[in-house]
Amino acid sequence: MIIGVDVGTSMTKADAYDDDGRTLASAERASTLHQYDDGRVEQDLEDVLASAADVIRRVAAQADRPVRALALTGQGDGLWLRDRDGHATRPPISWLDDRAADVVRAWQDDGTVHEVYRRTGTGLFPGCHAPLLNVLARDEPESLERAAVAGYCVDALIQRLTGEITVDASDASLPFLDVVGRRYDEDAIAACGVSGSRHLLAEPAPPGAVFALDARGAEITGLPVGTPVTGGPFDLPSCAAGAGLSRPGDGLLIIGTTLACEVFTDRADVTADAAEPAGMWLCTPDPTTWLRAMPAMVGTAGLDWLLDFLGVGIDALGGLLEGTRPGAGGVSALPFLSASGERAPFVDTRARGQIEGVTLSTRRGDVVRAVCEGIAYTARHCFERAAAAAPGDGRLVACGGGSRSGPWAQIFADVLGTPVEVPDDPGLGTRGAAIVALRALGDAVEPADWAAPSRTVEPAAGTADCYGEGYLRYRAHVDTARGFWARQGQGFRRPEEARGAGRPLTAVT
Repeated sequence: MIIGVDVGTSMTKADAYDDDGRTLASAERASTLHQYDDGRVEQDLEDVLASAADVIRRVAAQADRPVRALALTGQGDGLWLRDRDGHATRPPISWLDDRAADVVRAWQDDGTVHEVYRRTGTGLFPGCHAPLLNVLARDEPESLERAAVAGYCVDALIQRLTGEITVDASDASLPFLDVVGRRYDEDAIAACGVSGSRHLLAEPAPPGAVFALDARGAEITGLPVGTPVTGGPFDLPSCAAGAGLSRPGDGLLIIGTTLACEVFTDRADVTADAAEPAGMWLCTPDPTTWLRAMPAMVGTAGLDWLLDFLGVGIDALGGLLEGTRPGAGGVSALPFLSASGERAPFVDTRARGQIEGVTLSTRRGDVVRAVCEGIAYTARHCFERAAAAAPGDGRLVACGGGSRSGPWAQIFADVLGTPVEVPDDPGLGTRGAAIVALRALGDAVEPADWAAPSRTVEPAAGTADCYGEGYLRYRAHVDTARGFWARQGQGFRRPEEARGAGRPLTAVT
């Protein structure tokens, strides 16, 4: 069997698959996300490693078959600094982190963001390598001095389990890689003022790279020394493979903590759609195929916040939505709830959420539907930008926790105006990682052959006009709000103004 492991932002999941893609066993375990009132969001590498070890041991015991390979995937972006032995030199910084917002704003003003985008096709945002390396060099240079590698979540696990310092090309795509040549763009690194940290960037592993558990990795996982291990791609490309997608024009909608919209393409023109740098071009395991991705900061996290604010559980979502009509009774929402602002389909560190159109007759269900519709409008905006650079007319598959809600999946189909396939499998990340591992081992596996059964959600009759007009209002609302954020930016707390408070707001488990 193959064990696939997906190390998410707050949950680690493992699935064991046989050679035909049937799921033999599954396990999951929460990890802790530390959020602070000055915008910092961090994790504990040992906690993340323990979560991976736990789910690996549990599925191995449940399935009780020889393990042919361990296939890893997980969250991208952020900054995971480690020493030569793979231990953290400071707490890993999450992609949700806000400490570098001031750096990104300065780079937007002086043209650095456009320069990097022109070279790599990546829109810089506070939670990616470039501004984080810059702000650490400014605020805590000793962290960089102690480090031997500046990597990501997946390669942090690879180093601890195999002893190898490496990185998958999909992770390295963000933000310094020439995704066509799969080499770092030295001018992009210099433009961000982090040439002094260039030695910390591991060279991307070649396609099909396979590593092996060393004695330390065997002790951690309970698997034999020498067990093959693959590391990547990270969760966005891995979920696309797990959904059975690979043809140009195929699209994936991930309704998870983040809202990720991505489209396959067989050409990478990183200068396309460059009027406003946002999103990213991602390498895939196939060097002739790329993903044009637009991952918005907030997906299900926005809905979770609202339901908690209203004092209801996620089990109430279906009833709340079914009791309302398209258009949410005139209530509308901008779902930009991340403290670090937004990164797709535009980058604005000051972006904030809004709910408007509320009256005394507004019901809770109207507000919930407005937020669900707002997130779906954001997905439409993201796909429009992604398709402009990666055109095509393929399948659209949706996955992630939000896709499990039938009424919300229907809203996405209605707003996007296209059928949405929803696989009967929540583990697309682990499934995609397993497919990549099998191919690296020499098996002729096609993603479509491993795809889980799915249901198709068709757009409901009579909703096109309502949501077409609603989307135009949403876009106008976004434009108006962006002008307001630009004018009122001085009213928002900057990370450097709150530096030193350091009081943890939450430790989300």
